[in-house]
Amino acid sequence: MQRSTDRTYTTHVGSLARPSALLDLMRAAAAGQPVDETERAEAERQAVADVVARQRSAGLDVISDGEQTKTGFFAYIGERLSGFSPRPGRDPLAGFRAEIDSFPEYYEQYLAGAMTGGMAAPAIPLACTGPVSYTGHERLARDLELLRAAAGDADPDQVFACAVAPSGVGGNEYYPTEAAYLDAVADALHEEYAAIVAAGFTLQIDDPFLTDVFSYGAGSRQDTLERARLYVSAINRSLRGFAPERVRLHTCYGINEGPRVHDAPLAEYVDTLFTIRAGAFSFEAANPRHEHVYHVFESVKPPRDAVLLPGVISHATNIVEHPDTIADRIVRFAELVGRENVVASADCGFSSQATYRPEIHPQIVWAKFESLAEGARRASARLWR
Repeated sequence: MQRSTDRTYTTHVGSLARPSALLDLMRAAAAGQPVDETERAEAERQAVADVVARQRSAGLDVISDGEQTKTGFFAYIGERLSGFSPRPGRDPLAGFRAEIDSFPEYYEQYLAGAMTGGMAAPAIPLACTGPVSYTGHERLARDLELLRAAAGDADPDQVFACAVAPSGVGGNEYYPTEAAYLDAVADALHEEYAAIVAAGFTLQIDDPFLTDVFSYGAGSRQDTLERARLYVSAINRSLRGFAPERVRLHTCYGINEGPRVHDAPLAEYVDTLFTIRAGAFSFEAANPRHEHVYHVFESVKPPRDAVLLPGVISHATNIVEHPDTIADRIVRFAELVGRENVVASADCGFSSQATYRPEIHPQIVWAKFESLAEGARRASARLWR
């Protein structure tokens, strides 16, 4: 795991906007139109090569493929696991209704814009209707080859690849219990995770579903904790055999720009979060609902040798954060957990779905990354003087 040994290192969360040429091919494929696979392979190669080069040019230390070949951060899994069927009639926002109901006029306007935002391949909810197994070996191998070609001989500390958490795959309509279902998904995803690690990259588990349990879960506090433990147990099962330093865990509250008044505070779930056998933890700490979370670490200590990847730039505003603001955010965490245990990151990804109109304009994303790198330099001057 990358550790800030002589300065504050920088990274991000994973997803970045795809180029129009690739989006066109994704949309055609999703519509059932014939697509030249040679053309698509070249578009994917160029997209990954370009996004890796731009991350390095912007000053990021720990980079990824920007999830360029995926139609969405969890929808992609429908192509890699057997046993799932689409459920187009199911409300994908059912778990988010408390937020929508609190601000109906805002979300009516917001969701209308999102629906016309040009999704290359709209996400359709999935349900498990049969035995789960991993079938995505060929597609995964191509993704990892593209990333290796673009990243060159960079070591695992400098390159990460994303994969969805077991709890984010779909609903269960087949297994007798939720625990049995999550175990089956964990065992299948273990194959994807193992391939990422074997390819020489750091594995990032994307799990915004853990925060959903605490933000929108029905029932008592005990019910919430029991469901959260199921999710954590599945992640840990899927990570069996991996050294924690090869794994980073990302959690957040979603990618949309909105009021987010129902977001559970980090203090409510941090103890659960730290039972996951990862070497680094990524979480929101830049947007106005969560910038105060550094206070959590005045009383909570991360696991021994763990690295924190706090968001110090936001994925939900087109304002480019000033480097001094970023430096202040970094220093606050460093003073609480140690300067070597903080790697500056973003709150979340910048294009979790393949869309022509991501939440934050790509030109602004790259300006944010440049400001992130400069903010880290200014923080380093204060922390390593």
